[in-house]
Amino acid sequence: MVVPPIIFGTSCLGNLYEALPWETKLAILREMVAHVPAPVVLDTAGKYGAGLALEIIGRGLRELDVSPAQVIISNKLGWQRVPLRGPEPTFERGVWAGLEHDAEQLISYGGIRKCFEQGCELLGGVYRPQVVSVHDPDEYLAAGDRRQRKQDILEAYRALSELKQQGVVAAVGVGSKDWMIIRELAGNVALDWVMLACSLTILRHPPELLNYVAELNRRKISIINSAVFHAGFLTGGKFFDYRIPQLPADQALFDWRESFQRVCRTHAVAPATACVQFALSPPGVISVALNTSQPDHVRRNVALVQTKIPEEFWTDLKQEKLIASDYPYL
Repeated sequence: MVVPPIIFGTSCLGNLYEALPWETKLAILREMVAHVPAPVVLDTAGKYGAGLALEIIGRGLRELDVSPAQVIISNKLGWQRVPLRGPEPTFERGVWAGLEHDAEQLISYGGIRKCFEQGCELLGGVYRPQVVSVHDPDEYLAAGDRRQRKQDILEAYRALSELKQQGVVAAVGVGSKDWMIIRELAGNVALDWVMLACSLTILRHPPELLNYVAELNRRKISIINSAVFHAGFLTGGKFFDYRIPQLPADQALFDWRESFQRVCRTHAVAPATACVQFALSPPGVISVALNTSQPDHVRRNVALVQTKIPEEFWTDLKQEKLIASDYPYL
């Protein structure tokens, strides 16, 4: 399976934080298809708007007359759409806007099969997910009896492995904000790819993670890097990994960002470009996942993976101790 160096996140199509108009959502999909040679890869989930993102993808691709062969859909499974019984969804309060359905978590052998079939139905029948995974296994493990919940996850992966063996899907993977959970699960299930989130970034790249990434590459398990801006903080945003950093407790974060952006200005390098190019630098990282709710930013995101940065920039970052001085790939 050929995957381009950029994968498009689709949480905005599920009304993350705001309910975008249909015309805007369609424009986002149009730009995604226009600026990446086929196949374009869309990363989605039943959790995104309680299935709304899946519906929008299916409807939008049909309206744009996109052939199923021109798109790869990755569906993170584990949440099933259910009726909305109150004024707002219960699964992530205050996060999703204008939803007409709720979602409940189903991580088990049978539950993941139900989530897969529902995802296919929400896509509308023309398109089907070719790539599948269990959504946020780290959060699921932390929310209850860890031993039982790990067994639930392993049973879910048994179901996904069967789908691959039957030729229903092409690849099975795992994504997590805690890379050590990926390492744990990879010791128990056969994986084609992993998605790292908030882990392997220009700010954070611990030696033990780099060693594990090298191991994944040796095992020919592809790596997708995501959340490489730490929720936008590294490029000037107010959030850092889903929270608002506060002074003085987070002074080191603000100091790092100020120094990083100073070096970027010196070399006329956009901070976002530096973040993406660093994220793509380790061998085995085949793609970076980027998200936007603005159609005119899609082209900009594609440019981030195509822009080359002078070697002197990376040398200065090392001299300033902003990235590890022994980082081997830049």
